[in-house]
Amino acid sequence: MPGSSGVTAAQGDERPPPLPPRPSQASGMEEGSHWQSKPTTALSSMNIQTLSFPDGSRGTFSTAAEKNAGGTEQTSAPTSLGTASLGLSSIENDIDESMSVMSLAPTLRPPGDLESLLVGDTSKKSAAWTLLHSQSAAVQPFETIRAEENTILADFEREFDDIPDESEKDWSDEDRVKLWKSKLKHFMVLSSAGKPIYSRHGDLGLINSSMGVVQTIISFYEGAKNPLLGFTAGSTRFVIVTEGPLYFVAISRLGESDAQLRAQLDALYMQILSTLTLPTLTNIFANRPSTDLRKPLQGTETLLSSLADSFTRGSPSTILGALECLRLRKSHRHAINNAFLRTRTDKLLYGLIVAGGKLVSVIRPRRHSLHPSDLQLIFNMLFESGGIKAGGGENWIPLCLPAFNNRGYLYMYVSFLDIDPESERDLSAAAEEIAIILISPDKESFFALQQMRDDVVAEMKKKGHIDIIKTAAQQGRPKINEIAPGTHVSHFLFKSRANVQFCMPSLLPAFSSLISHRRLMSLYHNLHATIHAKHTHVKVLHCVGEDTTSLAWITPIFEFYCVAGPNASRAVLTQGANKVIQWAKREEERLFIIGGGVF
Repeated sequence: MPGSSGVTAAQGDERPPPLPPRPSQASGMEEGSHWQSKPTTALSSMNIQTLSFPDGSRGTFSTAAEKNAGGTEQTSAPTSLGTASLGLSSIENDIDESMSVMSLAPTLRPPGDLESLLVGDTSKKSAAWTLLHSQSAAVQPFETIRAEENTILADFEREFDDIPDESEKDWSDEDRVKLWKSKLKHFMVLSSAGKPIYSRHGDLGLINSSMGVVQTIISFYEGAKNPLLGFTAGSTRFVIVTEGPLYFVAISRLGESDAQLRAQLDALYMQILSTLTLPTLTNIFANRPSTDLRKPLQGTETLLSSLADSFTRGSPSTILGALECLRLRKSHRHAINNAFLRTRTDKLLYGLIVAGGKLVSVIRPRRHSLHPSDLQLIFNMLFESGGIKAGGGENWIPLCLPAFNNRGYLYMYVSFLDIDPESERDLSAAAEEIAIILISPDKESFFALQQMRDDVVAEMKKKGHIDIIKTAAQQGRPKINEIAPGTHVSHFLFKSRANVQFCMPSLLPAFSSLISHRRLMSLYHNLHATIHAKHTHVKVLHCVGEDTTSLAWITPIFEFYCVAGPNASRAVLTQGANKVIQWAKREEERLFIIGGGVF
């Protein structure tokens, strides 16, 4: 047995042979040992190797370069800081070590104290990358949409073309119906008895059967005491509003929400009331429910159509329920208000100065103010339909303002400045037209209001206020790069909730075309509908799409909506939004009418 114990002792003293060094590494270290400096931070002088154990753990083995030849080694226990924690695989051990560390750094991204060694300055972007990124972020909204793409707006430029009537022999009824169905948006008004009253597209003879179907569906639900509010057919949304004996129907493929379409139908109802008043409308149908309302409304079709077309093109005023004012210095606006007040007649209820559809000045009684919906009707009559402008000079118009009083008429005196009624007028220059609007409850006050108009114009010309208004109207809205230089925001809407007024930059050049303008308004429609949806608690909404990046932000003080290109980051968009909001705060007394002239 002594022999066997000696063998056992010999086996206990035996140690496993050391691991052979990696050939490329050993040769590299021997060749470079004469020039490598020992105390360096650029490259570790330790040779770190990794060994996988059967249980799945890994161990790191550090071997000094000088001792590799002698066969000595130092072993550390398995640790979590192996290559697995660095995000590396065992395959990386086979990578040719002649490759530089910097070429691996962007993908390795090792943690801990090795990061400064391997990553170095690779996190810093080059000047070329910075320039490329800035150009990428500067891509305009909808710029990536190709003109040849088959989008729903491909034929939008023909949306407002008239449909041929029956007198056109070259058009069959089938072709006319097909053209009518190709329109993206329709507005219909009919009575509860099924009598057609108004349709934006097509004559009433063409769509009489369609209106009959709509009336049957609405009546069926009303008979079940469950009024129909809307329904969807394919990609088309139908919204119905019932106002007494009248049915208002909106048919849209433009993606607006039900609430937005109802607001547009309410505006059409207000337009009808501005002509008839509520008591007159009620009495007509109380005596004869099958009355044809087209005769009492004869001549107002252009007003309804211009209002409907503004909704189809996209109206920021309608989306926000607010007015746009002409940007003026506070001192200039105050002087214009004072000139208004000094020449005021006792018969005046409201006085307005409007330039190109933007409010310049308003004077009003202390306890009364004009509702934005009433002002929208006035602006539509004066600047959109073209009927009153074509007459030029002076106009005396009985008008019901439904939000003020839907039971009676007021009387509006309108005078366009510097208009020659006998000359041809360019209606495209509407953005520079200045109108004085004087409203009175007295139908015998025409001459008193005419005299007031003469006095106001004389005083404003004397002090140069007319030229100031003309200059501001010609300048138009400021461009986005004048408001927030260097920002990637392409357009925005800013609403002052306290003043019920809004401002926006120029649409030029990115949104000057009809299609790009409609795309922009559709985006604002979606943002507004999402952030104002029932039971929502969202105050800031950031949306990223294939063609745009957008932001909506609402507070008790303001509402803000903006749009940028598809590559704009959230940080860039937020920074631009802050710049615009700071500008609006600085320019508040120029952008908005705060209070106006009060008597």
